[in-house]
Amino acid sequence: MHFKQFYVGCLAHASYLIGDGGEAVVVDPSRDIDMYLDEAKAHGLEITWVLETHLHADFVSGHRDLAARTGAKIGIGRKAEAKYEHRAFDDGDEIRAGGVRIRAMATPGHTPESLSYLIFDGDGDTPWGVLTGDTLFVGDVGRVDILSSRLSVRDLAGMMYDSVQKLMALPDSVRVYPAHGAGSLCGRGIRSESWSTIGQERLMNPALQQQDREAFIADITRDVPETPVYFLHSRDMNQAGPSLRAGDDMPPLLVPAEFAAAVRGGAVMVDTRPVEQFAPLHPEGALNVGLDGQYASWVGTLVRPDQPLALICERGREEEAVMRLARVGYERVAGILDGGVAAWQAAGLPTASIALEPTTAAIRPGRTVLDVRRDGEWKSFHVKDALHAPLSSLHERLDELDRDAEYAIVCAGGYRSAIAASLLARAGFKRVVTTSGGIDEYRRAGRPVVGSA
Repeated sequence: MHFKQFYVGCLAHASYLIGDGGEAVVVDPSRDIDMYLDEAKAHGLEITWVLETHLHADFVSGHRDLAARTGAKIGIGRKAEAKYEHRAFDDGDEIRAGGVRIRAMATPGHTPESLSYLIFDGDGDTPWGVLTGDTLFVGDVGRVDILSSRLSVRDLAGMMYDSVQKLMALPDSVRVYPAHGAGSLCGRGIRSESWSTIGQERLMNPALQQQDREAFIADITRDVPETPVYFLHSRDMNQAGPSLRAGDDMPPLLVPAEFAAAVRGGAVMVDTRPVEQFAPLHPEGALNVGLDGQYASWVGTLVRPDQPLALICERGREEEAVMRLARVGYERVAGILDGGVAAWQAAGLPTASIALEPTTAAIRPGRTVLDVRRDGEWKSFHVKDALHAPLSSLHERLDELDRDAEYAIVCAGGYRSAIAASLLARAGFKRVVTTSGGIDEYRRAGRPVVGSA
């Protein structure tokens, strides 16, 4: 059996190729499908099936693109009610790739249609591994609140409890391969390892220590992270069947006057450069979401799916910026600034800057510390007397802030504080300082914080 895990770090997304006897199956593919095609070709495999563990909300799947390129069939749980051509799987259904059997196991909870896939390498009764989708992670279980606007969280949590019991009935030796790793918003405390075993999760996964159904439900429904605005948009695209991307043209390069006109017409200007380049000089009104981070997730958190985007990119990274947005279903890119910020400045269009200072220097008397980390991070430790407004909801809370105050904005490492600083500057705040190194560096330097270490 040939088995390969693929990992898209910016979305903490894992997908898989399983092959044998000249045939291959791809599970939960990313939208940039060339990596699966290249892997299959390198090992003399023909992709015959594309399987989905569920209707993903945090990314748009490449299942239709991959099927169109290869002629493969698509399989997904019957309760997904998918609108594209597919085979609807029920609990116990099997397919083959050469001598490898792959059996669907119904594991609802994260979503009602969620499946895990048992992998049998040969004709034995003990599975070699299980692809658990967003049901069981390394160190966590999947969130059940993402579809709370459509289904009862309590009902989904009860389904998750039953699904976990099914998975825990597997032998300890069975390998566990989830659809996400640390940093994904589909869980709360996913560990950094890319795979595990049933036995290891039984012993070490905090979410599995609650054996009582009611206690389990209470535990997995508390302290959940934010749900980005794009999640239901991506889920609906995955259900309807995403548009095929093969042969898609790149958005146009726009000269500064055209780019400015697009922004005046309603496009959100997103500067994808690192904060070290953005802070000293950028077009006035730009939102800074750097490519070297969870770029697509944060654009999808702060910008509505129906809003067009106007991108500023480092030379040579334009295609990456567009593809990563397409991964979360954001395809309305009005254009990319031709010539970058230098061309904008040369055209005499308005520019701005934001102060960038090490956290240890930025936090000082006379400034208000604005901490934009998530609730759990804040509760762990923070600077005394700091204000707390998680980045995901900051745009909704600007009216709570004093526009005459000077703000030192902090997060864990500096990425989110740069986004927050640009968000405040766009809203007209004049005295904003973003920080490098973050609050973690501040604490490591021995500076005082409150809360548990």
